[in-house]
Amino acid sequence: MFLSGILYSGYIAVFIIPSTWSFYFTSVVIGFGAAMLWTAQGHFLVENSDASTINRNTGVFWALLQCSMLFGNLYVYFDWKGKTEISDRERKIMFTALLVISVLGTLSFLALRKVRQLEEALSEEEGQSLLSARFIYKQKAASAVTEAKTELKTIVEIFKSKTILLLSFCMAYSGLELSFYSGVYGTCIGATEYFGNSAKGLIGISGIVVGIGEIVGGGLFGLVLKNNRFRRTSVVFLGMVVHFVAFYLIFLNIPDDAPVVLQTSSQHNPYLAPSVSIALLCSFLLGLGDSCFNTQLYSILGRAYAEQSAPAFAIFKFIQSVSAAVAFFYSGYVLLTWQLLVMVIMGFIGTLCFFMVERMQNMSADAQEY
Repeated sequence: MFLSGILYSGYIAVFIIPSTWSFYFTSVVIGFGAAMLWTAQGHFLVENSDASTINRNTGVFWALLQCSMLFGNLYVYFDWKGKTEISDRERKIMFTALLVISVLGTLSFLALRKVRQLEEALSEEEGQSLLSARFIYKQKAASAVTEAKTELKTIVEIFKSKTILLLSFCMAYSGLELSFYSGVYGTCIGATEYFGNSAKGLIGISGIVVGIGEIVGGGLFGLVLKNNRFRRTSVVFLGMVVHFVAFYLIFLNIPDDAPVVLQTSSQHNPYLAPSVSIALLCSFLLGLGDSCFNTQLYSILGRAYAEQSAPAFAIFKFIQSVSAAVAFFYSGYVLLTWQLLVMVIMGFIGTLCFFMVERMQNMSADAQEY
């Protein structure tokens, strides 16, 4: 997590004094950093939770994570409101502040408590303090290579398991809707001619409202709902319903060609006169539904793969990232109606598969009790 934080901080620092080569280089580097960070955070979350606290911890984690959408968009909206150009000074101030926050967050990783396994490993190293440093380094290197090979084999084995194969549909759906609410929907609002001069400003407000939905969902599901078995299936079903309502309202409220227009505004007419209130309501529903799926995916992976959490979360982020990349690729070429239809189909299949996995886990838990 600390190493990933350094990579994130480096990516932010590039924007203070930008150059073309550094943009491309750090974009690749942060891809590795993101993969490591999400996997490590998921692993740390599971190792510091048990069956009674995993739901609460994932909900609180998700709510705190999504606060960035709220505060970041609020800053941009109020500080840059009405401006057509952003000066170098304003850019440097914003990214310097982000860099300081990122560095402080990275340093905070060092203050996290050590898990039991790490403490045991440290005690073993203390017992070997009389050995030569060269021998210890060789031993560590050989151990790291062996562990890497073992982890790779574990990932392949887990990937072929029935649980992951079923959950992969839900993971893929989370990637599709991630790309939609984070990139496509804001573009659609900005391209809606009916919103007039306020259309571009609504993009930032939409991001704020999405963040509010994410925070409300994470806080609600993490702190209020306590029944583990009832909660996961019910929350995922709620997420599906909330998203389907949002998709239907977007279908009625946003022009069909909004994602594919470039320099001009949308030309098609939606079924309803576009409404700012409905557009922002959909933003909230998209954030709320996203928190439903992601918190429960973290929760069920933490339960099903408590002893193999790192490979499980690595597979989760891999599938989610691939589906998000595919969605971003076709989003600029496919009409809004078809994009919504793809997400409805994947959302239904993903929810159904999640129910099957939850049932399998409950049956396994009941069998162990007897």
